[in-house]
Amino acid sequence: MENPVLEVAPVPNRLAELRSLVSELMALKRVRTPDLPDGLAAHGFRRAWAALVSGEAPATLALRETALALSAVRLGGMDFDALRRAGLSLEQTLEVLRRGFEAATAPVDAGLREQLRTALAGASTWVGAEPPAFVERLVRQPRAGPTRANKQRVVLLPAESHADHCYVVAVASVLVSPLFEADPTGPFVAALSHHVFNAVLPDAGSHGNRLLGEHLAPLMARLTEQVLDTLPSELAHRVREARRILPHTDTPEARAFHAADTLDRVLEDPEFIHDGPMRAYENAVLAAAGLSH
Repeated sequence: MENPVLEVAPVPNRLAELRSLVSELMALKRVRTPDLPDGLAAHGFRRAWAALVSGEAPATLALRETALALSAVRLGGMDFDALRRAGLSLEQTLEVLRRGFEAATAPVDAGLREQLRTALAGASTWVGAEPPAFVERLVRQPRAGPTRANKQRVVLLPAESHADHCYVVAVASVLVSPLFEADPTGPFVAALSHHVFNAVLPDAGSHGNRLLGEHLAPLMARLTEQVLDTLPSELAHRVREARRILPHTDTPEARAFHAADTLDRVLEDPEFIHDGPMRAYENAVLAAAGLSH
């Protein structure tokens, strides 16, 4: 009896229009300043989690962080705090950020662009809770890079961290959500949290994970719960609900997240596509984005 052909969830071809912008967002992982030596993406990751534990609505946060990231595509390290330290007034600072945003966002869905523009107008210096302890561990934990059996490990320098990856996937999830008719909030929160287990378990790459065998799934689940239990209970519940999209592509929100995750990994290095239950969908994302694998 022949194996059934599994239907692959649809991926909109307009994804190709955002490929270049997602690639530019990835550069934020390696844009550093004296005040932000870990890079702009890691800084955004810290800022986002600090806002979440302070009780900010995830929907509001998702739009503002995406707007700030898009401004940084053109302005680099000249973020809100840097411009204020340099002597610009609040109004002048917001105007410069708006110029950076407008210069970067031509490919963005028009309706989303208007929402992001409004969110950017409310940006300010963040004063609130410190980010959770696991956040700093993810900033310090490098991603392993592509790994294959019987092949030398590929080392990407400067190394990106799990915080870098999670933040870029989060904002990219917001950008691609209109293409999937998805609510961007769930994919944003899921992306921020999708590697929290690596705050405890160092990253050995896909092949190293495979060597854990039967221990891998229960270990990841247990460590994820261990980390989420450190969050305020209401936020932990929100994060757990958002993370329900991670194992599948059955909803618009799940498809948006996995498209963003695939683009960030593959634009970094094509070898980040590997065998697994998402491979068919990831290959469909690459085709829709005009990439071959």
